[in-house]
Amino acid sequence: MTACITGWSHSPFGKLEDEDVESLIGRVAADALADAEIAPEEVDAIYLGWYNGGFSKQDFGASLVMNAIPGLRYAPATRLENACATGSAAVHQGLNFIEARQGRTVLVIGVEKMTATPGPEIGGILLQAAYLKEEGETEGGFAGVFGQICNGYFQKYGDQSDVLAAIAAKNHKNGCANPYAQMRRDLGYDFCRTVSDKNPVVAGPLKRTDCSLVSDGAAALVLRDVDAALAGRKAVAFRSRAQVNDFLPMSKRDMTGLDGCARAWRKALEDASLSITDLDFVETHDCFTIAELMQVEAMGLARPGEGAKAVLNGLTRKDGRLPVNASGGLKAKGHPIGATGVSMHVLTAMQVRGEAGDMQVDGAEIGGLFNMGGAAVANYCSILEAIR
Repeated sequence: MTACITGWSHSPFGKLEDEDVESLIGRVAADALADAEIAPEEVDAIYLGWYNGGFSKQDFGASLVMNAIPGLRYAPATRLENACATGSAAVHQGLNFIEARQGRTVLVIGVEKMTATPGPEIGGILLQAAYLKEEGETEGGFAGVFGQICNGYFQKYGDQSDVLAAIAAKNHKNGCANPYAQMRRDLGYDFCRTVSDKNPVVAGPLKRTDCSLVSDGAAALVLRDVDAALAGRKAVAFRSRAQVNDFLPMSKRDMTGLDGCARAWRKALEDASLSITDLDFVETHDCFTIAELMQVEAMGLARPGEGAKAVLNGLTRKDGRLPVNASGGLKAKGHPIGATGVSMHVLTAMQVRGEAGDMQVDGAEIGGLFNMGGAAVANYCSILEAIR
């Protein structure tokens, strides 16, 4: 335990027409510093998680935050990208900086502006997170990639459309309590289960309600070493964290299971001297409902092919034994690529501090989160606990 989260900020997610990348960065950074009760001059390093990939013509953004907060001038600032795990890459790099004793205070920001880009272009930008030599012509873009994964899982374990609808309905119901969520509407199981004009098939067995949302948004947090954190108002410690990367081509892996995800969870839990059932809740990367189903298995809640039992028995509901995505997940909250991992850390910190408002899980003291880039290529897991 070498670093803690001591302050945070979170913008609404959705179509933010009056915001651009620079304004979003400045907004959440200022609010996070104020929440941590520190001056900009105390920041020893800045890490920006921003995927971009063509969403914005401005592509060199590490120092953009200094335009809004001149007191950050001269602090070393670095932008990171690791597909949909870009935000967690920035968080983990901030932890590396503190653990290496390069400084005591780090500002981490995650951001993305997606909705100003035409729809057909969005699909091509996101598909860059696949292995283009083999997967670049996938129909349906990245949804098509997960449509293929879903088809393979169904072929091996049977049609799981009922459980995918249950996951979507659960997350949309949870999202109603999240003030930052892009979609705060309880769609219900029947709507999520049924193909309709408003819920068409997108790719393979995946319907619109099985897919996360194209979003704008940002989140930020402040990391400090433990001694500095304990001198402040609040401190959420990393019990552990893990990163596991797997092959990029799906052809080199068995895609009916998420091995990189499973290994990341095993390492994080082992390093924290915990089992999955010791956690009070989990925030996980439900870019598609099939991803959450397979992650339920990978984290150890069910054996391969049996995740449906855990979901349909209510284990992962907000009032279940291990609530999964009490925030509504990416499914309801939205998925601005670079912001997602930072958002997950912020929401987990809020839960363990008892500051999650209507999202609050009763008795939440230890929380885990999983954020992945690509089709379980970059896998990040963090376990958080409030110590102040």
